[in-house]
Amino acid sequence: MKFLYFDDFRLGILRGDQVVDITAEVQDVPHTENRNLINGLIERFDAYKGRLEKAVAAGKAIPLAGVKIRPPLPRPGNIDCMAVNYMEDGTRSEPAPINAFQKAPGAIIGDGDTMVLPDVPAGIFEGEAELALVIGKRASKVRAADAMSHVFGYLNFIDGSARALPPAGNTFFQMKSRDTFAPIGPFLVTADEISDPHKLQVRLWVNGILKQNFNTDDMAHRIPRCIEWLSSIHTLEPGYLVATGTNHGGLNAYHDGDRVELEVDGLGRLHFGVRDDLKRTWSRDTRLEHKKKGLEGAFTPQLTGKYAKGA
Repeated sequence: MKFLYFDDFRLGILRGDQVVDITAEVQDVPHTENRNLINGLIERFDAYKGRLEKAVAAGKAIPLAGVKIRPPLPRPGNIDCMAVNYMEDGTRSEPAPINAFQKAPGAIIGDGDTMVLPDVPAGIFEGEAELALVIGKRASKVRAADAMSHVFGYLNFIDGSARALPPAGNTFFQMKSRDTFAPIGPFLVTADEISDPHKLQVRLWVNGILKQNFNTDDMAHRIPRCIEWLSSIHTLEPGYLVATGTNHGGLNAYHDGDRVELEVDGLGRLHFGVRDDLKRTWSRDTRLEHKKKGLEGAFTPQLTGKYAKGA
């Protein structure tokens, strides 16, 4: 199944190029508002699956093109992001030690929304294309061998970053947890529709130009190990989101007016815009292109606008 929210946060399931509204069908799921209805449903999905299949088959559908798509998981209880979790197409000789950070759940936006670049002296603004999973069953100190049974489904995820903020050594939270820095969607796809999450192509376009293009088979610490490690530190509850990391070579600066698209195989295509009221600019080089030119630093420096050196 492919779940989505639409219009005034009605909960639906995709049927071809149409959506069936299931909000009324699951109103008995404990929730405080429609935006966290999906969280309760995830926890009780086994009990509702048969009912939902019948509702989708028999229900009235409306064209997907005629609705406003919202984030498919508007209120994740937590977001864990795996850090440096790719072999970078063979450029790393060995995996980095397993590591992660937390991103503010309030950073979530959805398809057709806008990432807003704040007025802060970041060295660059980037967005990392990632496969994310959603926890379906409580996980505490789970063994890797049992970890996949705790996965409810998958979605497209962008990890927005405002890098190199001062002061040095005190940047990670303010880099990652800005409002609008976590675009997701357009759908939450149940795990049974993805035969192997470690064999999915991840593609990201900026203004129609392909910038990131890698496969999840390059993941250094695979999903079972990630869940094992994370759940050894804190309990993962249904509706928690885990982002699995990115290949950094294709990262590039986001600018005002950019149109960004992300598609992981089987998960639909996420679209969002970028707004920068300061109209700052950087070179369009990716990190890999910057490195191949022999230039200093991990990424291209700011060229114009507020905070540019010499501006």
